[in-house]
Amino acid sequence: MAIIDVVKLDFAPNVFARKYPGQELSAKTQLIVSESQEAVFLKEGKAYGPFGPGRHVLDSRNYPILTPLIKIVTGDSPFTAEVWFIQRAMKLDIKWGTAGAIQVVDPKYHIMLPVRSFGQYGIKVVDSTKFLVKLVGTLPAFTEKTLNDYFRGAIVTRVKDLIGEYMVDRQVSVLELAARLKDISEEIEKQLSEEFEEFGVRIVNFNVNSISTDENDPAVKKLREALAKKAEMDIIGYTYQQERSFDTLKTAAGNQGAGSMMNAGLGLGMGVGIGAPMGSMMGQMTSNIQTAPQQPAAKCAKCGSSISAGAKFCPECGTPVASSAAGSKCAKCGAALAAGAKFCPECGAPTSAKCPECGKVLAAGTKFCSECGAKIQ
Repeated sequence: MAIIDVVKLDFAPNVFARKYPGQELSAKTQLIVSESQEAVFLKEGKAYGPFGPGRHVLDSRNYPILTPLIKIVTGDSPFTAEVWFIQRAMKLDIKWGTAGAIQVVDPKYHIMLPVRSFGQYGIKVVDSTKFLVKLVGTLPAFTEKTLNDYFRGAIVTRVKDLIGEYMVDRQVSVLELAARLKDISEEIEKQLSEEFEEFGVRIVNFNVNSISTDENDPAVKKLREALAKKAEMDIIGYTYQQERSFDTLKTAAGNQGAGSMMNAGLGLGMGVGIGAPMGSMMGQMTSNIQTAPQQPAAKCAKCGSSISAGAKFCPECGTPVASSAAGSKCAKCGAALAAGAKFCPECGAPTSAKCPECGKVLAAGTKFCSECGAKIQ
């Protein structure tokens, strides 16, 4: 195989490292390295270099570091070695993203939510020798895709861990993370830099462009609806318990009878635990829900004792109270008589009479005594 006189290699911007196709070199071979490149020799797994931009003649007298590599340094004696060219320019638009949703527990609402995250970062090779030995290996070239595939796992793992830690430590909801992307990006870049530099690579401008939830997930839908409802309550000025109370009252109002309304009021007091405004409301409602007003107590025409409304006999002397009951009428003119009235307010006729034989008090207009049967004049 012919000895190579000039070693020079240009490649696309998306390639980080590429191997020169030939390996037969000599002490007179010229190595030409372009700007933003470095060259490294590999021999039996050992790296020699790096060589910066410019023209280099591979003579161990000029580069003592090549002495172990070039055993014979006179004439055109060949030696075999791999020559790698490494791109030192920054690559700033490498995309990253979570392939699937990250399941995290929201520390504010205590529910499991799916989270996705996307962004981009830049990268720069800072140690060509370390980069070749630890990353490139036997590959003929190391491209942006190769590097992205290699580091994707580390990036996604760090993103998952940090998002979870950030939420728990600061008690931040998933829905609030969009306002903190800068802080999260800086923290992830700081942690990733330690891992990347182990491979001779520096991460630059790591950005989290988006942290979002799956809007089709049932848990996310339910949370969004609850937050929208809460916002509505805050604007109008009432609480969830008050709203539930209003709903219960509305349902109870459609029921028949005052008893149902009273039961609804009792249920609200024990089950819902509404506040002072609802307590006052219920007090007003229950005070308005009453049975028919009771008739005032009458007095016995014979002994003057108080008689409950609807009683037919005096509880003290047993005298019939039909004659003194409210709503009775005068036996002479038919005028309405007040409870306990002794004379008609219209014609002055007495409202009661006595049996001439036994003295029993009888209702006015009675023709025969209910006690002895005597005829009443």
